[in-house]
Order: sequence, then C-alpha cells, then structure tokens
Amino acid sequence: MTKAENRAAGRAYQQQKMRELDEAIRAERINADLAELARLRKYLLSSRVAPLAGRQLIDAIDDYVEKLTGDRRSLHAQNHSIGGG
Repeated sequence: MTKAENRAAGRAYQQQKMRELDEAIRAERINADLAELARLRKYLLSSRVAPLAGRQLIDAIDDYVEKLTGDRRSLHAQNHSIGGG
C-alpha cells in the first residue's frame, strides 16, 4: 500500500468509527426520550386532571414515538389480556 492509499484507508476507517459512535449516541438518546415519554404517558393515563387534554397529549406522544421508532404502540402496556400487545 502506498502512503496515499494508507492515509485514505485511515480516513475511511476513522469516518466509519465516527458514524458508529454517532449512531450509538443517537440510539442512547432515543432510548432516554422513550423512557421519559413512557413516564409522561403513564402519568397522563392515570391522571384525572383534564382528561380531554390528556388524551390529546397521549395521541401526540404516540405520534412522536411512531416517528422515532416506526411503532406507534411501543410505549403501550405489554402483556395485557385485552387488545393484545
């Protein structure tokens, strides 16, 4: 390998490592966001304060989660007997 080829390979390797690091950071941030959204959604479901506004917020949260994950129901309760899941 020539010096120029070696440099190009080194740059490509470094760029790939940076892309992998960026993807890992993004996934970690998305998981943190999903955890907070799940907590807020659970609070809104159990809260009796302004039920109509709560329903609209829950729908907005579900829309955002669908945008992030592609699965609108990913924050919905799992392993319940009604409605599958």
